[in-house]
Amino acid sequence: MTKLEQIQAAEARLLIHTYDRFPVLFVAGEDVHLIDENGDRYLDLLSGIGVNALGYRCKVIEEAIARQSCTLINASNYYFNDKMADLAERVTRLTGMDRVYFSNSGTEAVEAALKLARAHAGVLREEGRQIGTKFLVLEQSFHGRTFGSISATHKEKYRLPFAPVVPGFEFVKFNDVADLRAKFSNEVCAILLEAIQGEGGVRPLTQEFFAEARALADSTGALVIADEIQAGLGRTGKWCSYQHFGIQPDITTLAKPLAGGIPMGATLCTNEVARAFHAGMHGTTFGGGPLACAVATAVIDYIEKENLLAHVAEIGGYFQAQLRSLAERHSYIVDVRGAGLMIAAELNSAGLAKHAVTEMLKRRVIINCTSDTALRFLPPYIFERAHVDTTIAALDEVFTEYAAAPAVAETVAHSAGGKTHG
Repeated sequence: MTKLEQIQAAEARLLIHTYDRFPVLFVAGEDVHLIDENGDRYLDLLSGIGVNALGYRCKVIEEAIARQSCTLINASNYYFNDKMADLAERVTRLTGMDRVYFSNSGTEAVEAALKLARAHAGVLREEGRQIGTKFLVLEQSFHGRTFGSISATHKEKYRLPFAPVVPGFEFVKFNDVADLRAKFSNEVCAILLEAIQGEGGVRPLTQEFFAEARALADSTGALVIADEIQAGLGRTGKWCSYQHFGIQPDITTLAKPLAGGIPMGATLCTNEVARAFHAGMHGTTFGGGPLACAVATAVIDYIEKENLLAHVAEIGGYFQAQLRSLAERHSYIVDVRGAGLMIAAELNSAGLAKHAVTEMLKRRVIINCTSDTALRFLPPYIFERAHVDTTIAALDEVFTEYAAAPAVAETVAHSAGGKTHG
């Protein structure tokens, strides 16, 4: 029995079944590659679902972990540590926010944002304002797995097994300004959105929709919450994806790449919103610990020092251009969209999208499929043109073989429940 088979058997016996894993055992990583038990290298365009923004074996991250682990890994939030304020200065400056609360994950960051919005509405009511407790959220959204964040997540497969979920959430049609206006009222305490949806298929908001959300919220004192967990901290070529629109939210959330692979989330807000929280209303045991804060500070400083935002924008533009060129040769690709190194290639079949992910893995290139038909690319920020070219060549090979093998295409079409076209 191989080591992989031993681990598969152990997990089947011991773990609660929450993931269907691909049959690959990774034991190491280097730069933009993961390395399996046999020493084979895989070009990684998923980066831990957007987490490993600086790739693997990043020296600045390793040094920050080693340095801080020799002094203080964690201490209670009843006391001060010497790392939290340093990180707070950086993330508030980069996001345009005034204050921050540190947690352990993206879903916790969203949970804090929801509680903060409800508490802020309560303060406004005490001051005589007419404002309710409802949230408007967008179709195809994904905001996390806790009860509050899952209640704001659109896809029923995430919500229905746990029904009834938290009440007070209403879904708005994506980029439908008329629907947003019709559903907005002074019963709404906040509009929660992703400037570029991640799990929903890398779909950007329109300028008109985002601006209308901001204007409607301003008209009543409601808040705009921008979920930047996947799109934030440089992924799109700016520190936050809402900065592409020139619109500032009242609350934002960060997580995935924040601490270079160490679990960490952040909820940021304006001074106006922050007055709704006081000591004891919310908290966390591990959030804002010295180790995570020290590593996150090192990550941000490295991104700034190496001017990686410009690099992300340049490589992302090249990547999209190459995907569009590929689409001219393979009509299976019906759309290419995204910003920076947050990119999707929309295919015309869910079955083909799944097939492409599997076939790319065989070619030792890691991508994934989201929203059924979108191939999603979230490579590390240190990706280069040569890595893009390798990816495009592998995709070209997959689509060419697919087109030349009717039996394969028919099997894929059948598994998708419909016919593919190409």
